[in-house]
Amino acid sequence: MKNILLAAAAMAITFTATAQEFAELDKSPMDAAYYPAQATKRAFAKTDEQKAALQPQIRVLYSRPSLNGRNVFTATDEKGSGITKYGSKWRLGANESTEIMLMQNAVIGGKNLMAGRYTVVVVPQENEWTVHINSENDGWGNFSHKNDMDIVTTTIPVTTDSESLENLSIALYSPNNDNVVHMKMGWGTYRAELPITIEQW
Repeated sequence: MKNILLAAAAMAITFTATAQEFAELDKSPMDAAYYPAQATKRAFAKTDEQKAALQPQIRVLYSRPSLNGRNVFTATDEKGSGITKYGSKWRLGANESTEIMLMQNAVIGGKNLMAGRYTVVVVPQENEWTVHINSENDGWGNFSHKNDMDIVTTTIPVTTDSESLENLSIALYSPNNDNVVHMKMGWGTYRAELPITIEQW
């Protein structure tokens, strides 16, 4: 009996020592954008046609930092002048690398991409962003980004809007309701859109 009690006590100590504590709520919570936007609710569709139309084709996982009174971009190395410096790699969010999952083959920046998971890294300039679609996944920020693993490198224009977004936001939509989907990115007053053509090739 004594041996049984000692064994039970040892197991309890081991369990306590290895028990994982829950993390506090992150300041930049993770979110997901889908195309179609209501794809996750396809089980509620009333007809087979409606359900088929809501099959997910693209998903973006990203963290959503807030401005908290800061500028998004800066042209200097002065601490506190902005979150990301022009010309520097940016994870397009916070924490883990931003991920795009293509459920179908697609064309981005004139390059064919097979269906699968990819990382998105952005290099911002004042009037344009260079977007890298990379095959390295499950990294932290852009620290694991290697140029030789880029599958697509393309440049898109950036504009400004009168409305300022407190949190980084990404949406997926088709401007003409066809097979060209735009990944719309916004933070502060900055707006940029990456066209993605869904293909069967």
